[in-house]
Amino acid sequence: MIEDKARKLSPMAKRSKYITQLDDKENEALDYVVPLFRGRHEYSGITDTEEDRIKETAGYIARRNLFSAGEGVSVSRVASSSSAHLEQYKKKSRNLTIREKAEELSLKQTIEKTEEYRRKINEDLLLHAPVFVIKIRSHTIWETQNVKFHCTVSGWPEPRVTWYKNNVLIDDQVHPEKYKIESGYGLHSLEISKCDFDDTAQYQASALNVKGEVSSYASLVVKRYKGDLDVTPLTPPFTPFSFSVTPYGFASKFDIHFMDSFGVSFGKEGDTLSLGSAVIIHPTIKRFQPEIQWYRNGVLVSPSKWASMHWSGERATLTLTHLNKEDEGLYTLRAVMGDYYDQYSAYVFVRDAEPEVEHAPAAPLDVDSLDANKDYVIISWKQPAVDGGSPILGYFIDRCEVGTSHWTQCNDTPVKFARFPVTGLIEGRSYIFRVRAVNKTGISRPSRVSEPVAALDPADRARIRSRPSAPWTGQIIVTEEEPTEGVIPGPPSDLIVTEATKNYVVLSWKPPGERGHEGVMYYVEKSVAGTENWQRVNTEIPVKSPRFALFDLAEGKSYSFRVRSCNSAGVGEPSEATEATVVGDKLDIPKAPSNIIPTRNTDTSVVVTWTESKDARELVGYYIEASIAGSGQWEPCNNNPVKGKRFICHGLLTGENYIFRVRAVNAAGLSDYSSDSEAIEVKAAIATPSPPYDITLLESVRDSMVIGWKEPKITGGVNIQGYYIDYREVIHGVPGQWQEGNIKYISDRAYRVLNLKENVVYQYQVSACNLAGVGTPSQPSKPFKCEEWTIAVPGPPHELSVTEVRSTSMVLLWKSPVYTGRSPVTGFFVDIKEADAAEETWNGVNTKPIANTYLKISGLKDGVRYVLRVRAVNQAGVGKISDVTDPVLAQTKPGTKEVVVEVDDNGVISLNFECDQLTPDSKFIWSKNYEGIEDSSRVDIDTKGNRTKISFKDPSEEDLGVYSCAVTETDGVSSSYTIDEDELRRLLQLSHDNKFPVIPVKSGLAVEIMEKGQVRFWMQAEKLSANAKANYVFNDKEIHNGEKYKMHLDPKTGIVEMIMEKLEDEDEGTFTFQLQDGKATNQSSLVLIGDVFDKLQKEARFQRHEWIRKQGPHFVEYLAWEVTPECNVLLKSKVANIKKETNISWYKDEMEIMVDEKHDFKDGVVTLLITEITRKDAGVYEVILKDDRGKDKSILKLVDSAFDELMTAVCRVIGKYFVTASLDIFKYYFYAVYDF
Repeated sequence: MIEDKARKLSPMAKRSKYITQLDDKENEALDYVVPLFRGRHEYSGITDTEEDRIKETAGYIARRNLFSAGEGVSVSRVASSSSAHLEQYKKKSRNLTIREKAEELSLKQTIEKTEEYRRKINEDLLLHAPVFVIKIRSHTIWETQNVKFHCTVSGWPEPRVTWYKNNVLIDDQVHPEKYKIESGYGLHSLEISKCDFDDTAQYQASALNVKGEVSSYASLVVKRYKGDLDVTPLTPPFTPFSFSVTPYGFASKFDIHFMDSFGVSFGKEGDTLSLGSAVIIHPTIKRFQPEIQWYRNGVLVSPSKWASMHWSGERATLTLTHLNKEDEGLYTLRAVMGDYYDQYSAYVFVRDAEPEVEHAPAAPLDVDSLDANKDYVIISWKQPAVDGGSPILGYFIDRCEVGTSHWTQCNDTPVKFARFPVTGLIEGRSYIFRVRAVNKTGISRPSRVSEPVAALDPADRARIRSRPSAPWTGQIIVTEEEPTEGVIPGPPSDLIVTEATKNYVVLSWKPPGERGHEGVMYYVEKSVAGTENWQRVNTEIPVKSPRFALFDLAEGKSYSFRVRSCNSAGVGEPSEATEATVVGDKLDIPKAPSNIIPTRNTDTSVVVTWTESKDARELVGYYIEASIAGSGQWEPCNNNPVKGKRFICHGLLTGENYIFRVRAVNAAGLSDYSSDSEAIEVKAAIATPSPPYDITLLESVRDSMVIGWKEPKITGGVNIQGYYIDYREVIHGVPGQWQEGNIKYISDRAYRVLNLKENVVYQYQVSACNLAGVGTPSQPSKPFKCEEWTIAVPGPPHELSVTEVRSTSMVLLWKSPVYTGRSPVTGFFVDIKEADAAEETWNGVNTKPIANTYLKISGLKDGVRYVLRVRAVNQAGVGKISDVTDPVLAQTKPGTKEVVVEVDDNGVISLNFECDQLTPDSKFIWSKNYEGIEDSSRVDIDTKGNRTKISFKDPSEEDLGVYSCAVTETDGVSSSYTIDEDELRRLLQLSHDNKFPVIPVKSGLAVEIMEKGQVRFWMQAEKLSANAKANYVFNDKEIHNGEKYKMHLDPKTGIVEMIMEKLEDEDEGTFTFQLQDGKATNQSSLVLIGDVFDKLQKEARFQRHEWIRKQGPHFVEYLAWEVTPECNVLLKSKVANIKKETNISWYKDEMEIMVDEKHDFKDGVVTLLITEITRKDAGVYEVILKDDRGKDKSILKLVDSAFDELMTAVCRVIGKYFVTASLDIFKYYFYAVYDF
């Protein structure tokens, strides 16, 4: 029965109640509360669409909170217990009672049908968020024990449970031996096997479905036994965190070094890119690991679906799983140890993916929510650098409700302004957004999606329950507060227009000072400028936050705005109106930058600087473009706008001339391009050289001295042009003023200083110069006295240099002494020692003096640093020792190449050298016996790109010698080749043979079975050149290298081979190898058919099976027996490929024999001793070897005749050692054995 059909709003906010099911008991009270959200309409069933229900709900919530008054309406039929009602029921007729029962039953059926219908059209009523019925609990265990976390979860749809360790996802597929995750029927568990100290952590079980997410936490503490505890003393309480106690005392500072670090990296949208570096920290503190942090453009990078971090204990890695232009920037790896840290940085560039439509623009980037309310979200983004060749007409914005995959376009026409208000959202739901650019050719790829944004009033956001939720579910829980009555609020203050575009206007204000003890909401009003006709914008629902966006304003018109506060007590007075605001884009496109200046940086990069745009507002950044001068093709140097006025453009071509231009960007658009810069050649920036060093005295006479020095270690990026020498007098230890020794620079590293005073002490300093200028002078030399040298032996050799450094050899060059003594120099001695060894460890390289000014030193130790020196010899003896070379590391650098001798098809002999480390200024310098080649009548030198070749015109004995090639402007790239009489004879013979091309065959085509059961076909030619090739034919059809066939030709050995992984039945036939070397050819065939093929196939299968068996523990010699001198029987076999974990098991007649001692396999033999053997010991014996690599077994049958043979051998041993024994004893033993 309905008491009152007139609906009244309740005076206090009341929550809707669920419909209660009724029982069929006759006297049960019937209560039915009408859902309040139906407003002022009578109950008439279910609304047609979800949108209608949402609007009704929103309208109710607003009216209920603001203007609630009167009593709520409920419809009830109550069976009163009073005596009056009892009397009334007694007087009722039977028909009336039946009718009332029928009405009651009909009402109950209507309610049930309504609920069933609502369930069908709205699944949300069936769904509920996950709930932990039983939460996981904490554990404390010992090391090596297993532990298992249990939990029970309810929810619909059935929640998905994931496990985390210290907030890091646990993947049991990656570590199946460590973790085991099980789920079923609401029961979930995580089992951790063989726990160690590192498993001590906080563990989390997270249950998730479309309605929300809930987590349960527990801790695991893994304890160690006392004997395993670290005995390192604990850090005193007063010690700072950066101090740690080591076995050597306190470590007050950490040295952090980055090795094998990532460099400037280039990627493409959609690619996966990993950045990594080895981190070395000294001193090493046990269990004190560094904190590894990654930054992009100074902002900490957090783990996400776009980026993952890994620290192995030695190497830090950042993996960008799906590159987007948002990932472009300067990446910094920071290692933090207490109060100390160090960092390493390099830039990552992300190129645009190929457009889906040719000449379409690139995708926008950095899509973000600028402002969000319950019915709109303002989206912002950055314009792309590449427009596809035609101007961008605008942008399309798409939205997608979180939890779905359906994208909806938000605007029908493209918008140019990089901000857009998205309306038509459903309050309380979450959305993601993306943006696409469009030009006259087509539409770009979509941008990376934004972070999820909830359509909520900002005031409601502060009241969102703080429990973590899964953003992708769209589930947001809002806690409503019960309003209380209060006073009418005063007017808001400081109302301003914070942003105005042609699409929307954003207002902001401060709450009123007078507002009572309850919250306030606001009505926004607008008026066309010059009129007093105020219109309320939000007529139905007031806003809760002091910020509001207005839409649907007429572009070009002027408006004023004001705001009123309201609460349950009423609506307050309006605020002061704003000044007239013209609806339109107030943000101007920035002006173009100016003064573009490129400067050299490296061989592949240029530093570009510019003057920033003037009066630019809300500047996002700058795009830089580069073009090879004269090409007209511009390429972006960055795809993510950079701020500031300096940028390093990487990835340029060495030696090319580039021009650059810059444009600014803000939300209004991109500026015009700046003027083009001056062209600049891409090459390393030059600088003045470092100081020369180790000044030495080479000769001294009465009025002059010859000094020498070592060249600077740093040349400044270009060749050193020469040197300047300064000198000064030193009188009684007091140095005088420096004087110039030469006006024009000299190119040699030895110089005679003239016009000196005899018996006066002098000091010298040397400066090097290049194109960048004169470098810093060297340190002053030791004091040298100017006096006539009268010694008979030579002075020191000078200008020592080391070239052709390899792991076991190097070549030393030097120049003869300036002072030769009283007779000419007849030879030289070379000494060598390890750089760190004592002085008495010098060893002579040559026992007899050599006349050359070069020597190749062999027999060196790889990775050892050496120093060398030279002494000259004349008839008077051995002269002064030269200066010692700098330490040289005996090591072959990666990519080192050697001079290669070749003889072409025309018989021309040439020496060839290739260098991959060329710089724009590098040159190949050929020399013979380490002196420049001046006679061009005997050789031709040809250089193209990074290759050079010296060809002999008419080779003869005049061409014998050491030919070397050095590459300037590199890190000592050099190599040599020696042509002696034997080598010349060989080359001449090869040259002759190439004129008459024949390929002699040393061995025809043959076949053999390899260890793994592979079939190898091979033949060998006596000699092949590097240009030789082979064709492989089977049954008149050419076959090629692939999965089945592996083909190889070795020109050095002349071996041509083809390896087949497996010999199948269809491989029966004829195989042919066809060789070609220039104009020479040859071939060889092999027929495999019939019995020959069957035998080969059987052998290959057997060998393959044997190889697989031998990968694990296996028997080399199978089980056999022998009789020991003690008349015992010893079963033994020889085994191989055994390790500590290999298990051996003995069986007799399939029953395991228990062995007391574990065999150690040291002798490679396994044995089983049978004592006092009888007929009962007859049977089948089996021994099995087994470990994680596989197993093998050996069987020995000791039955029937085999056992008789064994017993015969036992008897022989008995007869041999007991001939003198009594016959009775022998018979007794014999009968005992045979059970007579």
